[in-house]
Amino acid sequence: MNHDALLHLYESRFRREPRPDTPGAVIERTGGVVRQSGPPPCWNGVLWSDLDERTADGAIAEQVRHFGALGTAFEWKLYDHDRPADLGERLLAAGFAAEPPETLMIAETGRIAALPAPEPDGVRLVPVTDADGVELVAGVHERVFGAGRLAVRERLTEQLAEGDVVAVVAMAGDVPVSAARMDLYPGTEFAGLWGGGTEPEWRGRGVYRALVAYRARAAAALGYRYLQVDASGESRPILARLGFAALATTTPYTHP
Repeated sequence: MNHDALLHLYESRFRREPRPDTPGAVIERTGGVVRQSGPPPCWNGVLWSDLDERTADGAIAEQVRHFGALGTAFEWKLYDHDRPADLGERLLAAGFAAEPPETLMIAETGRIAALPAPEPDGVRLVPVTDADGVELVAGVHERVFGAGRLAVRERLTEQLAEGDVVAVVAMAGDVPVSAARMDLYPGTEFAGLWGGGTEPEWRGRGVYRALVAYRARAAAALGYRYLQVDASGESRPILARLGFAALATTTPYTHP
């Protein structure tokens, strides 16, 4: 894969010319930024910016006013190549808080789908297709990530109804020990891997790898060429061993 060409393709699809990711969401291009706004469970925030030292502070203040008027917290998704170079410092000065950085990683779907990744001993992977499965995923994500169960339930239920997600839960007997989803982006070459939260006592046994392979096979069957992940520090080494390439570092800056 050509690093620069792939990063350019990703940025075109998801930052410069994104599509709304939920019903009711609105994409706007204004004041040097591309942002998404919408009612819950919509993600609200800034996806891309084209700023410099003269325009950055004004653009930041405008986004704070915009989302403040909507009465919602929001996120400014900053990439390490965004400009100006001190944009992160400017966001902090404007009242944002920096979340832990993540690594944008991408791999060719066919390569990952072909990797051997058997289900770990004592674990079976179960596709999520109904409300019971959604509840299992919401419970795992609540325990592992601290995510709000209601928000996870609402978002995943909506995605299943729209047909733009593949979700899976790892079961040890009758106990869910890990769960993940894959967002599908029709009209692009990409499918996005999200979640992959595993209960602490089940980590290091190949559960995460099995979930990645499961979703890769599903993406290949649906014709998606690339898999995209915003990887945490814990998942990055696993994904690198599987063949994912790091394209950029991204830091979420959140504003209340």
